[in-house]
Amino acid sequence: MTEETTETKGVRLTAGDAELTVSPDHGCRVASLRVGGTELLRQGPRYGAFPMVPWCGRVDLGRFRNGGRMHQLPVNAPPHAIHGTGRDTVWRTVATGPTSAAFTYDLADPWPYQGRVTQTFELTSDGLTATMSVETEGDSFPAQAGWHPWFRRTLEDGGEEVRLGFDAEWQEERGADHLPNGNRIPPRPRPWDDCFGMPAGVDVTLTWPGRLELKVTSRSEWVVIYDEQPEAVCVEPQSGPPNGLNTLPRLVTPIDPLEMAMVWSWRSLA
Repeated sequence: MTEETTETKGVRLTAGDAELTVSPDHGCRVASLRVGGTELLRQGPRYGAFPMVPWCGRVDLGRFRNGGRMHQLPVNAPPHAIHGTGRDTVWRTVATGPTSAAFTYDLADPWPYQGRVTQTFELTSDGLTATMSVETEGDSFPAQAGWHPWFRRTLEDGGEEVRLGFDAEWQEERGADHLPNGNRIPPRPRPWDDCFGMPAGVDVTLTWPGRLELKVTSRSEWVVIYDEQPEAVCVEPQSGPPNGLNTLPRLVTPIDPLEMAMVWSWRSLA
């Protein structure tokens, strides 16, 4: 069943005992994911799971260069710009079905280039596939795409905390400005607000003991993991590292769009 109501202000998809709510009017974020009646995402207007586009993480001082042109983005996490404009934008709902939906928005100020972003969701009883693409019919420009989910640290009051399992080849060392400084180091113990490299593809397992196991996978090799808040943990697949508009620019051209995909798959441990 798919519906849009004033109560949820979103598009609801269902498959088996899984229920997904997407809020196109609120940055096209996943506002809710319930499995077997249990909410997996931290609730609230800043949370759920939001798209990061046309950049991911922080951009140094909000500035990036495209060829000979320097651009200034709004500094919304002083002294940097963070997480793109898509999460603050109203998206258009272009297709819905019982278990799938697609949404778009057109890039506009304060992003200095024209283009279109498309995000899709496919829900099954044991997984979710999300895709995002960035296209241009005009000027080429560097861009990134990814997702920033806030998974609940515990699924119930007094429940055991989620455990994170992953095997990264390296960790991007952070400088005092909270940006990768260009050094790749062996992964360090938590707490994390760090970018990790997985050349074979992102593969992170979240385990709520005795309740649920959820795997986050992507063909991309970059993932930011954040666990410094007591309420939630974040596992963020993205197409490049933080500040990648400057350090590892990936150009979107009229014949070469940026495409990004992520899969969540889960199984009950009860």
